[in-house]
Amino acid sequence: MREEKPKFPSQKNKSQKKNRWFWPAIYSGLAIVFVGMIWGFNAIVQKDSATDGVEVTQQPNNDLVVETNAQTEVLKYPFDEDEFENMAILQEYYDVEADEDMREKALLVFSQTYLTNKGLSISMEDQPFEVVAAMSGTVKEVVIDEFSGSEITIEHAEGLSTIYGSLTGILVKEGDQVLQGQALGNATSNEWNAQAGTHLHFEVHKDGIPVNPRSYLAF
Repeated sequence: MREEKPKFPSQKNKSQKKNRWFWPAIYSGLAIVFVGMIWGFNAIVQKDSATDGVEVTQQPNNDLVVETNAQTEVLKYPFDEDEFENMAILQEYYDVEADEDMREKALLVFSQTYLTNKGLSISMEDQPFEVVAAMSGTVKEVVIDEFSGSEITIEHAEGLSTIYGSLTGILVKEGDQVLQGQALGNATSNEWNAQAGTHLHFEVHKDGIPVNPRSYLAF
């Protein structure tokens, strides 16, 4: 009796079965891609529509604010301008070209030694007053000294710097960015310049050299 061989599907049947799935798979893939493109386009349109008419706000950059302000500022008084009428210059900046009377008022005496004043000694009838930044800038140095009064140095744009001496209650620290008019501390008296009483020692430097604050401010 002849043994029958097992029957296997022909190559033709295999090809037909493969062809049955090939084109549906292609169509399905193209449909998925097309739907994805439509969804992505709608998402972009909706995002743009949502932002139309809505103000987008960003957190302010303090460093940028200080730099921008400093480029458009002029030096102002280191105190509340409403108190201008109550302020007096007790000791002048020492200017070698000034008259004798002005130079005499610019001499500071300590321990029987005469020193030339590099700034102005400003007083409000011997009363404490708030001292503010004359211009926006960066706090370069803070010196705490009870004997001569604490001192703050602020660097500004275009090579300017200001020094505020005979202070108490310091409100800033080195590296702080300050805005024009910002409170720095309060004027006080000190032992080094006791004759001036409660006052602010105010200096203006240009490229590291002291200059007369009167050349910037109309005292």
